[in-house]
Amino acid sequence: MDKFKGPGDEFQERTRHHRGERTSFGRAVIVRPSVYKTYPRAEMIRLEKASIEGGMGIWGCLNGRRSVRNYMDEPVGFGQLSQVLWASQGITAEISGHLLRNAPSAGALYPVETYLVVNSVESLEKGIYHYNMREHALECLKKGDFSKEIEKAAMDQEIARTAGVVFIWSAVFDRCKHKYSQRAYRYIYLDAGHIAQNTALAAVSLGLGSCPMAAFYDDEIDELLGLDSNIEGVIYLTVVGKT
Repeated sequence: MDKFKGPGDEFQERTRHHRGERTSFGRAVIVRPSVYKTYPRAEMIRLEKASIEGGMGIWGCLNGRRSVRNYMDEPVGFGQLSQVLWASQGITAEISGHLLRNAPSAGALYPVETYLVVNSVESLEKGIYHYNMREHALECLKKGDFSKEIEKAAMDQEIARTAGVVFIWSAVFDRCKHKYSQRAYRYIYLDAGHIAQNTALAAVSLGLGSCPMAAFYDDEIDELLGLDSNIEGVIYLTVVGKT
């Protein structure tokens, strides 16, 4: 047996499509969860209306995108945060009952949720928040300084503490699995990549820095957010800050 083979290789092989074969992977019946997650008891903070004009052109954003790991000790603007959140997963249109977003999603199922650890943002208390995209608002889950906790959970990467905001993306797996079964996991990770790239380009356009992060302790971040990892789990991070 190849000593470099492991669960990742097995996953890749067992979720392949082959012409002429059924693609259900023995799919079990799954009740489709709601496309939207909300925290009705949480304090809601309305975000500023996003702009669809101005800013750096797309070609300049692409040319300027870099992973930035050094940040100034200055807060991210509240309006800047609003704009980056909208760019990441904001609603842009309604077609046939589907509220479409800035980032594409397989089957318009949108399994990815956005959470924030706010370290330093103008006019916003430090704490942990959930992005309610239907309302373009933040739902406050916990108030307080969690910069050290998120740094530890992100495998002691200092940028999780020094950046103004840590974007945390989780997946509600059954939103996608109810239709695509085990193949859903491929689509979920692709969805997260689309969202992260939107976030990075929006940051460049606003003169901010960002850096995606895939190294973290899953159970520690799930616990920090209060997630049931059997239903929803963190899959990707990005930090955003002043440079």
